Amino acid sequence: MIERPDIDALMAGPLGQWLSEQESVREDAKKATWRRRIIVLIILLSLAAFILIAFQFEFMPVAWATGILGVAGFAWAQGPVSRAVKAVKVGINDAIAEALDLEYQHDCDPGQPFDLAKECKLLPNHDRARFEDQWSGRFGDIPFALHECKLDQRRGSGKNRRWVTVFRGIVMSVGYSRRFHGTTLLLGDNAFSNFFGTKKDSVKVIGKHLDYADMTHPDFEDRFDIYTSDQTEARHLIDPLYVERLIALEQSYRGDDVATIFHEGSLVVTLKASNMFESGSIEARDDRRRIEKTIDQFANIAALAHELNSREPLTGR
Repeated sequence: MIERPDIDALMAGPLGQWLSEQESVREDAKKATWRRRIIVLIILLSLAAFILIAFQFEFMPVAWATGILGVAGFAWAQGPVSRAVKAVKVGINDAIAEALDLEYQHDCDPGQPFDLAKECKLLPNHDRARFEDQWSGRFGDIPFALHECKLDQRRGSGKNRRWVTVFRGIVMSVGYSRRFHGTTLLLGDNAFSNFFGTKKDSVKVIGKHLDYADMTHPDFEDRFDIYTSDQTEARHLIDPLYVERLIALEQSYRGDDVATIFHEGSLVVTLKASNMFESGSIEARDDRRRIEKTIDQFANIAALAHELNSREPLTGR
């Protein structure tokens, strides 16, 4: 298990001093954003009035054009606040990572866990992917890596063509003390269904045939399905306590659709969620609450990793 960072110690140390210095930066950013908003409003209203009067265009086309320009203008106006919030977020997360003896990167690329989750169909098909907030290191002797990702799919055609977000959440990998004998998936109820909407008896992923397995506890049958190449190992790995840990992880992130892969020497977890590790805020009074929330999220991750690795390996296989 990780030793939970002391928030009071963090706030009394270099992080607290740095955050104090950032208060004036954040105030300046808010003022700059308001100035930009006023400039955008003046320009847009003046331009719209000029076009209506000088060229006598119809009102609705001008209103639509003004609205489109307004979205772009207000995005530009938000720039100073967005940069200040990102700087605070990175500073806080760097400090939390150091306290946890982890490494943190705001901008990152996906790794093998993401590829595995995609190949096992735990992630939806997509045409565009963005990644951020990568945490990596070890919980004791347990290797660990996590990052957020946002997956978008292009839909429609012509004027109706648009980007739709099909997944936003985390992809996490937790090392295991030994390699698994088989491959096991735990995912949402009816995630693999046939033409008639009923559960498939088997699926093929990453070149393996996985058979459906009954849940070890009936209370969770309506929440999850299990597919595995090793029924005995799957029942050993996925018991009620393990499922309770997954549900606690969901609740910590206020997420849903948690799914896991046991493959070779690691556990890969995917979870739909939003507002993860958003420790940065334009308001200094929010700092402590956001730091505590981020630490709570890692405490649940550490508990899951510890629970998985605390079990005796199967023998006689």
